[in-house]
Amino acid sequence: MIDDGRALFQQIADSVADSIIDGTLAEETRAPSTNELAAFHRINPATAAKGVNMLVDKGILYKQRGVGMFVATGARDTLRRERQQAFADRFIEPLLGEARRLGLQPDDLVALIRDRAPHTTAPEGDPT
Repeated sequence: MIDDGRALFQQIADSVADSIIDGTLAEETRAPSTNELAAFHRINPATAAKGVNMLVDKGILYKQRGVGMFVATGARDTLRRERQQAFADRFIEPLLGEARRLGLQPDDLVALIRDRAPHTTAPEGDPT
């Protein structure tokens, strides 16, 4: 995990966020401490703290003095919405631009995606 070209603290924040999104870290449960993250990833505790504090600043984690860090209620939904928006910005907008250049209509895009998408079940909590 640690060395994909992004800042280490960002990788730590993303790793914790991934665990929240996939349900490994449930809402209102204790999150790993900065020292635990630093020891696990063999990085400076200040670097781990910077990543964790990013999540605290966004309201994803909260501190209970003397007890530790916890995953906030609603954190999973917040992270999913944030990632969905980033996905749309990074992939959907360019896709739509190219589709317009090719004269494809929205229904054409849906058909192309359905033809290529593997048949899988929707993630937990996703009605689609």
